[in-house]
Amino acid sequence: MRVVVVGAGSVGRSIARELIHNGHAVLLIDKYAEDDRTASVPDASWLLADACEMSTLQEAQVQDCDVVVCATGDDKVNLVVSLLAKTEFGIARTVGRVNNPKNEWMFDEAWGVDVAVSTPRIMTALVEEAVSVGDLVRLFQFQQGKATMVEITIPSDSPAVGQTVGGLDLPPDCVLVGIIRDERPIVPTRTEPIEGLDELLFLATADAEAALGAAMTGRDIADVRTVSHEST
Repeated sequence: MRVVVVGAGSVGRSIARELIHNGHAVLLIDKYAEDDRTASVPDASWLLADACEMSTLQEAQVQDCDVVVCATGDDKVNLVVSLLAKTEFGIARTVGRVNNPKNEWMFDEAWGVDVAVSTPRIMTALVEEAVSVGDLVRLFQFQQGKATMVEITIPSDSPAVGQTVGGLDLPPDCVLVGIIRDERPIVPTRTEPIEGLDELLFLATADAEAALGAAMTGRDIADVRTVSHEST
């Protein structure tokens, strides 16, 4: 997959490194990128230019990429580039970073944003979730479709503890995409065991959330509490 990441700050470079690690081709666009930034992601292609300019996006051959990620610290830039990528270049998927929660309402299909990710909202959700082990936390909902990103910290007495990822009895429409253990991300391979207090990240439909929470905690569906911190 070819991905264009706009914005080479700490967020953009982190995204680029993860994508490259997963085997994707990445082009980073940033008009202020200095040598130390470019050197920090040597396996990426770089374009030092203003992504809000049509000429820059044409030079980047954005029309040939699969995803455009707008990860700058400026919401205006992220919206403009998302709109240009969608309307002028027909990009199938755009992801926009929301810096100011007050601007969340603009990050939708009208501005060409398929997925809006609000860092402040997600951080708030994770902080509040830390004192509510076993609650299902909805981090955000994708603009298109019914999929949501949810997180749950596994109680020590959960029936999932001791199971491997491949052995989990997950409800339909639920996919485990990440594990956070001792503040470190872990790839959920089929043989990875689940431990108490693991933070599990899932993609799921809203209709499947209650069943997922019950499966991961051993509670009745009626007793599952969902905390919504959607960024869209």
